[in-house]
Amino acid sequence: MEELIKKANDSYLLAEQKAAQYFDLLHDEFVKKSFVSTLTKDIQSWKSNHINHRHALISFFSSEKRNSSTLGYHGYIQWLNRTDKLDKYLDRSISYIYMRDLGKDLDSSFTQDRVRNVVEDLKDHLTNDRGENTEIFSMAGLYRWAQKEGVESSILWVINKLKTVAFNIPNGMDAEHAQRKLIKTLGGVVMHAFEEMDDETSAEERTKKLDEAIKLGYSYGLTYPFIDDLLDANVLSVEEKEKYSNFIRTTLITGSVSDLGEWTGRNANLIHFIHGELVEAFEYIKEHQQPETVESFLEQSYVFFHSQEVDRLKKLSNAHYTNEDLYIPIILKSSSSRLIVRSIINAPKDKGFEDRTFFYGIYNQLSDDFTDMFDDMKEESVTPYTYYMKFHDSRPDLINPFELYWTVISYLVHDVYHSDIKTCEVILDRVINGLKRFKEKMGAKKYKEVMEMFSFGNSKLNRLIQRMVRKADDVDFLDKLMRDHIVTILRNEQRDKEEFLSVVENVREKVNNILYISKSEDESLSSDPIMNAANYSLEGDGKRLRPIVTWVIGVKEYGLNSSVIAPLLRSLEYMHTASLIFDDLPAQDNASVRRGRPTLHQVYNIAIAELTGLYLTQKATWEQTTLEQFDSKNVLKLIEYSSRVAAEMCKGQAMDLESKGVPLSIEQLNSMCFYKTGLGFEASLIMPAILAEASDEEMKALKKFAYHAGIAFQIKDDLLDLEGDLRTLGKAIGKDTENNNSTFVSILGSEGAKKEMWEHYCLAIEALQGIQLKTTFLKHFLNYIVNRNH
Repeated sequence: MEELIKKANDSYLLAEQKAAQYFDLLHDEFVKKSFVSTLTKDIQSWKSNHINHRHALISFFSSEKRNSSTLGYHGYIQWLNRTDKLDKYLDRSISYIYMRDLGKDLDSSFTQDRVRNVVEDLKDHLTNDRGENTEIFSMAGLYRWAQKEGVESSILWVINKLKTVAFNIPNGMDAEHAQRKLIKTLGGVVMHAFEEMDDETSAEERTKKLDEAIKLGYSYGLTYPFIDDLLDANVLSVEEKEKYSNFIRTTLITGSVSDLGEWTGRNANLIHFIHGELVEAFEYIKEHQQPETVESFLEQSYVFFHSQEVDRLKKLSNAHYTNEDLYIPIILKSSSSRLIVRSIINAPKDKGFEDRTFFYGIYNQLSDDFTDMFDDMKEESVTPYTYYMKFHDSRPDLINPFELYWTVISYLVHDVYHSDIKTCEVILDRVINGLKRFKEKMGAKKYKEVMEMFSFGNSKLNRLIQRMVRKADDVDFLDKLMRDHIVTILRNEQRDKEEFLSVVENVREKVNNILYISKSEDESLSSDPIMNAANYSLEGDGKRLRPIVTWVIGVKEYGLNSSVIAPLLRSLEYMHTASLIFDDLPAQDNASVRRGRPTLHQVYNIAIAELTGLYLTQKATWEQTTLEQFDSKNVLKLIEYSSRVAAEMCKGQAMDLESKGVPLSIEQLNSMCFYKTGLGFEASLIMPAILAEASDEEMKALKKFAYHAGIAFQIKDDLLDLEGDLRTLGKAIGKDTENNNSTFVSILGSEGAKKEMWEHYCLAIEALQGIQLKTTFLKHFLNYIVNRNH
């Protein structure tokens, strides 16, 4: 073990020496101020493409807004396309990604060709979007991409993993940030994998590489929330942090995951969960390393981790850190994090990539630290900016990080990228864009204070930079737009999900309160067990999905009165409960548990159960006849529709019974599931639409949505019958296998059934584009269907 520790420390010392040499070089440039005249010339030349006085005058008098924050993602892309700015926008965006994330030289003709091809493909995708209802970052959009690439299974795997991670992010950590960072890292690894493929890569090899890249990207990305963020947060105690840090360190030194050992206290469950996930991730990465690259991967990972630890242990109260203490660790961590990506996908050795990545890293880190300086200050994190803010008055020896930032920019443009015009253009675009965004975020007054604090010796260059921040145009980037868009999506999704769950719970309570059949309603049955049996079935812990959907569509979308449609809500639940009673009978599924309680025929007897099912069916129709506030023709139309649906649901159950032991085709399964389940969902949408006199076109779209949502629901039921548990489901599992039923799982297998479910999910989402109503609730209803565990 001592030899392994020495070897790891030696590798870190070598990396540290290289970082120290780079810092000395930058420091020398900083002292000489040679970057000032160079950058002044660069910016003077650059501004001719970004400050056009005639264009500015036209823009001033133009009423058309062109701010991405006001136009939104889709609107801004459309505006760029209308004004012929999209090509340049995409070119600088993709060029920057090739330089930053892929470590490419923009002066290379090969890179230029690759960038051009990506820009053309991306422009075609963006401008041929089917409208704002088609969301590129939606689950449906992602799954359609996965189908195209043949990686549906790995996408479903990683989505499930991301949900698990989000669910287990503890209080004290930012779940949104963790998700975003994980997705970004995963996307970066996939991007590297794409770049290693060409037109000669076979479809099978392409799918294999992408499948591995998705899982490798997730495995590597997991280190951010569950190592870096966890150790940065105040979730673990000081003792726990030290123990956890030593555990990670030992793993990277030995190349094998050691036992966690005894871990007690309030964080025990969290740490055991994280340990299990990290073990799986670490082993997957190791499995996909070539024997000759494993050592390099572990060395780079150790350098990354140790440099993070060195920074993490710094205290902002310590007034004695040297410039080397502040900058060398960030040179190491910013470069090694990207070098690891190339290692884990087994990309060919590329000395140019390694050098460019090593020199580039500090630029990116200083840019990020500048943006986050006030958040870091609140958390008392030591970065070059926070430390300078706190001690620059008493420590004249401290390097101004903003000035060093421009020193790095000059060095990158002229020494690393050999004064390439395109590289200079893209980097300056990015720098000015970053300052503009920071100014917008902080406000003009705070921005001015910051610039005064970090202003450097040459006032001419300072003024020129600030003039560019005020005046320069066409410096924005797609990745920033996408980041803002994803943040908005995540926040809106969370808000809408919480609202959806609140609505479901509130309406469920409303429905539960109106279902009970009192004796006064039907004196003829006051001494009969049928009414008691009906109420027993209705009192079960039902989800009430159908009446909930009807209430939302009827009340929130069509504006129907809540109390007036109460009979319709009862009707739907009575009909559904009747179908469950029949379904559970010995002659059919012979179920013993339903809604967490013994089935009706076990509590009473088979005859009473059959009569109760029939009673509830008739009671449902009677409830519809009491909708007296609506036009009688519409009520009659509703009753006619309801009767037909009830008859066709019987047909579906008969098909199910006849299919026992008979392998069905997918088409037959779809048909059976639609009759059994889809029609119930359709009724919950169509019945309020009939009362509201919705158009035939809208009803057609609603039926299409219900068809696919119903099949997705049934497939999820099939999967839960295989994978669920009795306590969560409220009904016995394994009944399909016991009864020899043909299901999507028995025909397609578990993996195939999941793919089929997500196909119907996508088709249902796409059907919503034909609906004029607000569809947020239906989208979350669909998400609930495929993600539920009961």
